[in-house]
Amino acid sequence: MTQPDSAAETTVAAPAVAPAAGPAEGVLAQIRAALPMLGSSEQRVADVLIAHAGQAAALSTADVAQLAGTSPATVVRACKNMGFSGFQHLRLEIARQEPAEAGGGAEDPVAGVFSAAQDSLAVAARMLDRRALEQAAGAIAAAGTVLMVGNGFSAPPLQDAALRLLTQGVNVHAPADVQAQQFTARGLGAADVCLAVSYSGANRNTLATCGTAREQGATMISVTSFTQSPLMRLTDIALVTGSVRKPHAIDPFQSRLAHMAALQALCMLVEGGDSTVPQMRSVVADSLTEE
Repeated sequence: MTQPDSAAETTVAAPAVAPAAGPAEGVLAQIRAALPMLGSSEQRVADVLIAHAGQAAALSTADVAQLAGTSPATVVRACKNMGFSGFQHLRLEIARQEPAEAGGGAEDPVAGVFSAAQDSLAVAARMLDRRALEQAAGAIAAAGTVLMVGNGFSAPPLQDAALRLLTQGVNVHAPADVQAQQFTARGLGAADVCLAVSYSGANRNTLATCGTAREQGATMISVTSFTQSPLMRLTDIALVTGSVRKPHAIDPFQSRLAHMAALQALCMLVEGGDSTVPQMRSVVADSLTEE
């Protein structure tokens, strides 16, 4: 499990990071415009972000702090002074503004949607750790209670997977209300599991619930797009699908598709589901109208 960022401001060896590729010019222009208003430490942060914009999805706050020879707190403060809510916000904006890859169907929006979906699923198939998937399935199968948490655009794949696990006889709770998520997390214990879905790994409400679940001793499983995020610091078993950089202002629909596929694979690996299938089929049959 990734350790929390240190608040100490020290100069350390920079991690190996490849040169920037395909920078998001809109975000970089905003960073450059803010440079004269930043202090010396914050300017070093800005220089790092400009130099490594193409690798933003793979960097954590601690990574940027190492590269800039400063503290994670300074990184966050610099991002706020540049007009972002924090590093996670800046990182997502860079990812969203990356130019579409070749063959992405820029001249045909409909073809572009399906091309992006194919790219996302292909990346997820390569990224997903099969051993971690099996560990997650085993933890869910053995759990007394499984709390499933996903907010915003991560809610649809989360709710879909919760319904599938219910048909397999798993004791699942997937409350949509953020306070209900917190209440449920406080009732978990060491025999239980909390499964979170988050594209960014930085959703405040999701993190609050996961933090509570971890304090209660529950096993934390995360389905996310990035290998570095606040959520990963709370995670015992990580299911990372990667991120395909095609622009969209708000909705990371490609990652949502990848998360749904990963969750479907997870559900298929959960043991003990077949015995309840006949009963669940009757529920479906009873819900169909004869008209």
